Amino acid sequence: MGKLSHLDDSGNANMVDVSEKKVTARTAVAMGRVHFPPAVFETLAGQDFLGKKGSIIQTAVIAGIQAVKKTSELIPLCHQINLSKVHIEIVPGESSLEISCTVKCNERTGVEMEALTGVSVSALTIYDMCKALSHEIHIGDIRLKEKTGGKNDYRS
Repeated sequence: MGKLSHLDDSGNANMVDVSEKKVTARTAVAMGRVHFPPAVFETLAGQDFLGKKGSIIQTAVIAGIQAVKKTSELIPLCHQINLSKVHIEIVPGESSLEISCTVKCNERTGVEMEALTGVSVSALTIYDMCKALSHEIHIGDIRLKEKTGGKNDYRS
């Protein structure tokens, strides 16, 4: 088992030094889901996911993209990185909206946290826009689906 990269030998928070790493193309895909009570989901789907505040899906996409760009400000030990691409897709599932966030860059460190942040804020935005219908809305299943570039690739 490896050691935690964001702690120094004394257990203090530490931003990882990536200056010696190679710049490589890196991609991360994260997924998540917003679960609705069936009647609430049917109501939303019947309205084409449009609410009084506008398009629930498009608002969540924009919020997620903004969050990806702000990840280093939200997660204390994340590096600021130049992003090449952010794509968020939100599609209806079974009484749920399924969120996918793909982030790409050419950097010395990966974009897993950016992709996870994009999914999380998209989900929170959906909750905010729909909470007037029910507080029985659940956000879950947020996970890294894959990452490429750097030392190790990962696929779940």
